[in-house]
Amino acid sequence: MTSIQLDHTIVPARDKEQAARFFARIFDVRYEGPAGPFIAVRVNDTLTLDFDDRWPRFEPHHYAFRVSAADFDAILARVRAEGIAYGSTPWSRTDGRLNEHVGFRQFYFDDPDGHVLEAFTR
Repeated sequence: MTSIQLDHTIVPARDKEQAARFFARIFDVRYEGPAGPFIAVRVNDTLTLDFDDRWPRFEPHHYAFRVSAADFDAILARVRAEGIAYGSTPWSRTDGRLNEHVGFRQFYFDDPDGHVLEAFTR
C-alpha cells in the first residue's frame, strides 16, 4: 500500500480569522495564525486546516473528525456551552440529539460559514 498522508486542506471562509478561531476553540486544537495568505489551525502532528477568505462564493463542505471518547465529550460540552445547535445526522443538525450505536457516538453542527462539522468516536 502506498504511504499517503494528508498534510493540509484549504477551508473557504467569509472571515478566515473568525473561522479558524472558532474551529480551534471548539475542537481544542492549536491556532497557529497566519501562514502566507491563510490562517492555519494545527489539527494534529501531520494535518493543518488552512482557512482562506479569498473565495467570492463557496459551497459548504463536510469535515468529519474521529476523536477519543474523552475528546468527544469535551467537544460536545463546548458546543453546548456556546449554544451551538447540533444534531444526530447531517440532514438533522438541530435536533439536539446524538447518533449512538453500540460503541459509536456522533453528532453534527454548522460552523459560522455553514460547513458541516462532525465529531465521532468508536
